[in-house]
Amino acid sequence: MFRIGCHLSVSKGYLAMGREAASIGANTFQFFSRNPRGGSAKPLDPDDMAAYRDFAAEHDIAHILCHAPYTLNACAADPGLRDFARNTMLDDLQRLEYLPGNCYNFHPGSHVKQGVEVGTDFIVAMLNDILWPGMHTTVLLETMAGKGSEIGRTFEELKAILDRVELSDKMGVCLDTCHVWEGGYDIVNDLDGVLEQFDRIIGLDRLKAIHLNDSKNPMSAHKDRHEKIGEGALGLAAVERIINHPSLRELPFYLETPNELDGYAREIALLKKHYRT
Repeated sequence: MFRIGCHLSVSKGYLAMGREAASIGANTFQFFSRNPRGGSAKPLDPDDMAAYRDFAAEHDIAHILCHAPYTLNACAADPGLRDFARNTMLDDLQRLEYLPGNCYNFHPGSHVKQGVEVGTDFIVAMLNDILWPGMHTTVLLETMAGKGSEIGRTFEELKAILDRVELSDKMGVCLDTCHVWEGGYDIVNDLDGVLEQFDRIIGLDRLKAIHLNDSKNPMSAHKDRHEKIGEGALGLAAVERIINHPSLRELPFYLETPNELDGYAREIALLKKHYRT
């Protein structure tokens, strides 16, 4: 099944997100756990979540993805910022227990001149501190474009984190098509080769989700500038190969393109047209 959705706002509630997803032809969606620039999360509404679960079951909406706020930096040089990352992620994961069986995605962080090894140590320490055996959410490291001192531009950097997380069965990867392209992986001309490299270094069994975006920039630009599907450096033909690739086609895809709801509806319809059943 082609599982495709976009980014929606949790501020309206889960049932409202489910209805918005269904209205644009989506059967999954991504949402921020709270304001993407930080702040407190909205109080949980058990009635809304129960109503969403019923609606989702009726409309075959599944595999939703919660995205951590952009301000979360698990490897910041400032201990206060690392504490914020720890406390925020733990709170998010505890709240997601009300919607079991989904995923939580976060940017590994920026080491801020401390070096990749030191940054990796901080990320691993946080994950080992907050994950627990009975949790029902899979935590995903996102592939990054390599802007500034970001950790996660290379598959090797992600592997260095995954290898040291004690509860490794709770971890996975979200591959962002814009990020890997701008990070230096040629998914336009050598998608098979990139996926073979991913499998050799990390393992395709770790790949749980795809952020499906075109890119405003050429390969290896390291700038992280998303573009609408078919209007960027990747192009529609490459995107079509991605959504139909045997190793990817059964994964959930989440659009993060610069769109409003009507634009996402058009992209979802376009992608469904190009998905080979």
